[in-house]
Amino acid sequence: MENKAKNPFHPKKLPIEIDYLSLLPAISKAQAALARLDATLDQLLYPKLLERSFLTQEAVQSSRIEGTMATIQEVFEFEADFDSDISDKKRDDIEEILNYRKALKFGVGKIDQGDPITENLVKELHKILLNSVSGASKAPGEFRKGQVYIGSHGTTIKEASYVPPEPQHIIEHFSNLEKYLNNHKEQDPLVQIAIVHYQFEAIHPFWDGNGRVGRLVISLFLYKHGLLKKPWLYLSEYFERHRQEYYRLLRGVSEEEKWNEWIIFFLEGVEIQSLDACEKVQKIKNLYEETKEKAFDMGSVYAVRFAEAMFVKPIFNRRLIQRVAKIQNYQTLSNVVEKFLKAKIISDLDPKRERNKVYAFIDLIRLIS
Repeated sequence: MENKAKNPFHPKKLPIEIDYLSLLPAISKAQAALARLDATLDQLLYPKLLERSFLTQEAVQSSRIEGTMATIQEVFEFEADFDSDISDKKRDDIEEILNYRKALKFGVGKIDQGDPITENLVKELHKILLNSVSGASKAPGEFRKGQVYIGSHGTTIKEASYVPPEPQHIIEHFSNLEKYLNNHKEQDPLVQIAIVHYQFEAIHPFWDGNGRVGRLVISLFLYKHGLLKKPWLYLSEYFERHRQEYYRLLRGVSEEEKWNEWIIFFLEGVEIQSLDACEKVQKIKNLYEETKEKAFDMGSVYAVRFAEAMFVKPIFNRRLIQRVAKIQNYQTLSNVVEKFLKAKIISDLDPKRERNKVYAFIDLIRLIS
C-alpha cells in the first residue's frame, strides 16, 4: 500500500477555551518568579553594562536550537578580531547569532516607540535574522510561497512529523494570530504568549527561521506588556535543555489539543529561567562591585572607566576598549591594561601574539556562558 503524504495541518482560530483552574498553581509560580526578576533588574544602577552580554547569551542559545555551534566566547572573540582563521561554517554560525542580537535590539526599539507586534514587524525581524549568505535564498522578510514540512534530516514529506498550512492560507492564519496578540485580552498574559508561541510555530510562515522569530516574539511580548522593565527573560535555554519535550508538547497540541500540558511546560520555563536570571544578575552585580573596587584601588579614574567598559565588551583589543571606555590617550589606556593584567583581572588570550593583542575578562564570560 502506498505511503501517502500527510495533509497540511490548520491550527484552530484564536481565542480558544482554556481550563484556567488547572493552570493556577503554575501561573502563580511563574508570575512570582517573573516579579522577582523584575525587582532584581530594577536594582541595577547601570543596566546598559549588562545588556549586550544578556542579548548575546540569548542569541547563542536560540541559534543553538537551530544547529549553530558557536559559543558566547567565540562570538565576543570574533567581534574583537581575535581569530581570523575560523572556518566558513563557524563564521556563518556567528553571523546568525549576531543577526539575532540585532533583530532583538531592533524589536525592542520598535516596542519603545509604542509599536504593536504586527505582521510587518515580524517580517522585519525575519529580514534581519536572515541577512546573511546562507539566508539570502530563503526569502528574508517574506512569507513562504511554497509548502514546507518538519522531519528529521533526509526524510520526505510522506515521513514528516508535521506539515504546516499551505502557503495560500498563511495570511488568514497570521491575521487571526495578529488580532489575538494585539486586541484580545487573555485572563493571564503568560498564558496568552504560550498560546501565541504554539500558534506561530504551527503556522510556520517562513521558509526558514520560524523558531528564532517565534522565540523573539516571546521576549518582545513580555517587554511590551510591562511584565519586565528590561527584556531579559529568555526561554531559549530552557527550550534547548528540554528540546525533545518542547517538540513533543507542541505536537501534542496539534494532534490531541493538549493545550494545558504545553502551557504548564511554558509557565515552568518562565519560572525556572526567571529564577536563573535573578541568580545570574546578582552574581554579575557582585562581580561588578568587586571589580570596580579593585579599579578604585589603582588610583586612576581611567581604571574605573575601563572596568565598566569590560562589562560591555568582555573580550576586546585595545582600540575597541578605548572607544567604549572613552579614554582618549592611547598610552593612558595601555597603562591601565597593564595594571589589569598585573592584577589578573584580565588575561591575554594569546601571549605569543605580538601585535593586535586581545584580552578577556574571563570571570564575566564564565557567568554569562
